Amino acid sequence: MDYAEYRSYDAVGLAALVEKGEVSAAELLDAATARAAEVDGRIGAIARPMHAQARARLSETLSGPFAGVPFLIKDLGQHYAGVPTAAGTGPLATVPAERHSEVVRRWLDAGLVVFGKTSTPEFGAKAITEPVAGPTARNPWDLTRTPGGSSGGSAAAVAAGIVPVAGASDGGGSIRIPAACCGLFGLKPGRGLVPDGPHQSERMHGAAVQGVLSRTVRDTAAMLDVLVGPEPGAPYRLAAPDEPYTEAARREPGVLRIGVSTASPIGGTVDPEALAAVREATDVLTGLGHAVEPASSGVDERQLSRDFLTMWFASMAHQVADARARTGAADDAFELETRMMAALGRATSAPTYLSAYARWNEHTRRLAAFHERYDLLLTPTLSRPPWRIGELATPEPMRRLARAVLAGRVAGLLGRTNVVDTLVDRNLGPVPYTQLANITGRPAMSVPLYITPGGLPLGVQLVGGIGAEGRMLALATQLEAARPWADRHPPV
Repeated sequence: MDYAEYRSYDAVGLAALVEKGEVSAAELLDAATARAAEVDGRIGAIARPMHAQARARLSETLSGPFAGVPFLIKDLGQHYAGVPTAAGTGPLATVPAERHSEVVRRWLDAGLVVFGKTSTPEFGAKAITEPVAGPTARNPWDLTRTPGGSSGGSAAAVAAGIVPVAGASDGGGSIRIPAACCGLFGLKPGRGLVPDGPHQSERMHGAAVQGVLSRTVRDTAAMLDVLVGPEPGAPYRLAAPDEPYTEAARREPGVLRIGVSTASPIGGTVDPEALAAVREATDVLTGLGHAVEPASSGVDERQLSRDFLTMWFASMAHQVADARARTGAADDAFELETRMMAALGRATSAPTYLSAYARWNEHTRRLAAFHERYDLLLTPTLSRPPWRIGELATPEPMRRLARAVLAGRVAGLLGRTNVVDTLVDRNLGPVPYTQLANITGRPAMSVPLYITPGGLPLGVQLVGGIGAEGRMLALATQLEAARPWADRHPPV
């Protein structure tokens, strides 16, 4: 199978070819690895090849809905037994996982052939994928620009045609941001729908979830059918969906009420191209018969951003401490920004942490009130087109401040300054829209309807209420039919 034929199918289509005997799993793996060999030196998508594991899989009897389809997993939270999960950091690069993550086990049970792990920023902590310890992932649409983060390697691999779908995860936008940057479809499932064990029950109180990035809606729907369902040891059990997501995705969504908000939730500037992307989406949705009007989420999203970073910093403190305990690594083995976030996390008092977590309830109830009137909230996914590699690097004055704070162990004093607001503006300014769905546990998706005049993808986000995944997939299918995107080919 040559690349042109391989690229013309999505994962569901490739699985059908294998089932009918028209192509073998070995031929598909050859096509995927050949494409990776051709382009990965330019896009930095694959942090760890797993060719030996993939070839061993070919000797097994593969079964399931994706039997024989090549696949990549994210090198963060998606553990493959015997293979290190580096999480974008040097100290963990030689520590093999003792067992599969539940999501990886389910992907293997579905017949997928995993042949590598994709690049991610250190501990998934940034909206870019430029780790010091691993390859910098680049956007196949423009190699000078980012594919986003933290699932940037997965997005680059799918956009460049190495695989039709890849593993991803989302703790603050890490599925939707790369989808928006790379012209892909990205759905963040709601809290608790996809298991996160057995290494942990849930990350960041369930704000972080597992999922995929894909070129087609039906691939995401079929992947969600593979992933959903309880596991032993999960903190709670959600009711099963009324029907498989593959069937829900084929249904008409009905007439939806959609509220539109384009202003930056944290008060920053929104690029005209991001506004144009929402206008185009509004026109398409209106043309399909949906009721679209300006609206506000009702959430104090500036406060939500502060509460998000409180949890994020605490998570960094935990992950650095855990990595040090497991490897004996020195503090300076981690990136400066990671160490600064971890220091801020350690300096956060228990009452401050719990106050921020308590406000999650307020944010969630306000968004629930919005969804009593509207089915979906429409926003930009990003506040601007994909930014250039290195553009979000920490300026040297801030790096000097970070070094001084770390050397003096005075991170707690920063709570008396405006440094957290500065970090909100700097780190979340390009991506201020996505954290709302994580904190509230709602499903959200980025849909690739728009291309800038400069030829860059720029997605729009739709946020649904609890249990709205099926209807959102139905709408995405409708949008995909109205404005097809799967056959767009980036320059790479």
